[in-house]
Amino acid sequence: MGTAMMVGSGLSNQVGAAVAALAFPVIGPVGVVAVRQWVAGVVLLAVGRPRWRSFTARQWWPVLALAAVFATMNLSLYSAIQRIGLGLAVTLEFLGPLAVALAGSRRGADLVRALAAAGAVAVLTRPQPSTDYLGIGLALLAAVCWGSYILLNRTVGARLPGAQGSAAAAAVSAALYLPVGAVVLWHHPPSAGALGCALAAGVLSSAVPFLADLLALRRVPAAAFGIFMSVNPVLAALVGMVVLDQRLDWAAWAAIAVIVSANATAVASTARRARRRKNA
Repeated sequence: MGTAMMVGSGLSNQVGAAVAALAFPVIGPVGVVAVRQWVAGVVLLAVGRPRWRSFTARQWWPVLALAAVFATMNLSLYSAIQRIGLGLAVTLEFLGPLAVALAGSRRGADLVRALAAAGAVAVLTRPQPSTDYLGIGLALLAAVCWGSYILLNRTVGARLPGAQGSAAAAAVSAALYLPVGAVVLWHHPPSAGALGCALAAGVLSSAVPFLADLLALRRVPAAAFGIFMSVNPVLAALVGMVVLDQRLDWAAWAAIAVIVSANATAVASTARRARRRKNA
């Protein structure tokens, strides 16, 4: 059951991103992200139910930082998807959690993983006539945001009970996008189809993965969950090929495989070291 939930979460997230891309020609990434943030804010508020008045200054600053990361991460990722495609954008974004997994390690095996990932990035971003460097830069910005999201979530989780911190951050992020989204949708009136795609993206990429991951983590070890998360770039490339007809060459597929393997083995290695320290 836990495995099915993890598969469903990953597929839902990537299908949501692909559906969002269908609305880009009408309302652009900013309009889609605004709608997605609004959906995420409503869902997480219902689940987390933050007690706003009890928040202290020490609790508020990581919440506000997390809200800024939410807003920037999704906008940079969707803008990258528009320019370089779903598979490549998500693979480059995945360097964020990989960097967090490898940070501070002095082990030779982790150095090899970092070098392998760097080589894979060089392959993915190799200069070609069609290379979109702005799109690559946006995907790398999303990677920085995802790494920051992981670190901030640890702080928020330690200072606020349950999902209150994440819910508050999602609500603040949604509020930030209210004026932005209103202006974009005013100047680019959405068709029913585009609005439906944006709403579906919010549900598929925010609400469903959040709830599925919450339930999956009750059934599978955190290390196994982290390792499975590594397949997201593969799922993104496959969904991009099927839904958006975005095809990658063999070199890009090989580079994706290297990054996925580096992240999976890094997470597994970190989990083993944590168990040894706990049992020592």
